Amino acid sequence: MSDVPPTPLVAVTDHAAERFRQRVGSRTGAVDVKTEVATRVARAWAAGRVSDEAPPGAKGGRGSVYVRDLVDRAVVFVCRYDRAGREALVITLWEGEDGVGPPRVGRQFTNALKDSDRAVTARGRWAEDRD
Repeated sequence: MSDVPPTPLVAVTDHAAERFRQRVGSRTGAVDVKTEVATRVARAWAAGRVSDEAPPGAKGGRGSVYVRDLVDRAVVFVCRYDRAGREALVITLWEGEDGVGPPRVGRQFTNALKDSDRAVTARGRWAEDRD
């Protein structure tokens, strides 16, 4: 985004919280990481680390906004942004290949889960990743 809007109110889906817990883990030791995710997104947004362009290797969803974490720069939070209400909903996160180390969970594992997820296979998404 060329002109970064003011920091929005941030909400986090259960899916995004679970992915964060699996891949990054809580630095605060909290059981529910939604507050930590919301705080990270708000701080990164305020620092101008928000973009309309998907990270390399990710397919951009229409209307998605991408917020690169300040703490772990390989982590990109994928959000839906309501410009009128100034609210961002974190729907998932993406681990880029450009971090200090390789992604914590390899793509072969996340791609394998796509075939067993009825919500994904019913809509026919990610067909390009299947054999």
